[in-house]
Amino acid sequence: MKSVIIIRHAKSSWDNMGVDDFDRPLNDRGKEDAPKMAKRLQERNVTIDAFISSSAKRARKTAALFIKEFGGEKEEIILVPELYLAGPEAFYNAIANAPAKANTIALFSHNPGITDFANELTEVRIDDMPTCAIFAVKADIQDWSAFKDAEKQYWFFDYPKAK
Repeated sequence: MKSVIIIRHAKSSWDNMGVDDFDRPLNDRGKEDAPKMAKRLQERNVTIDAFISSSAKRARKTAALFIKEFGGEKEEIILVPELYLAGPEAFYNAIANAPAKANTIALFSHNPGITDFANELTEVRIDDMPTCAIFAVKADIQDWSAFKDAEKQYWFFDYPKAK
């Protein structure tokens, strides 16, 4: 059994309208929400074996805050530029290329693609992945390359304002 946890980046700052979208940083709420949501994963006894992120600044920073809560280093984050403005195929490719030894991976990306991808995985539908939302599924596979065609089971959906 392998698990995929997809996480939308935490709340970003719009303070400097001159900053390119790719380079927008997290705002204060985003910096608070990311560690809080990582702790919620730990409360569910979730372990993450690989952290895979869009290379956009706000996604990288969200992944860095999560990995810190899990005792890892930001240098361990696998950057996948295609997860920025990603369609479903970019997500499937990132998963197919995940480290073979990993049983649970976390993907950090952006809307609208991340919501579209979440809705493609199972019968469970969500209207929107709010910032720092987590959507998790499991698949009875041995190899990540089999994920796309495998039957996925909904695991959970959580977001900062849910509790």
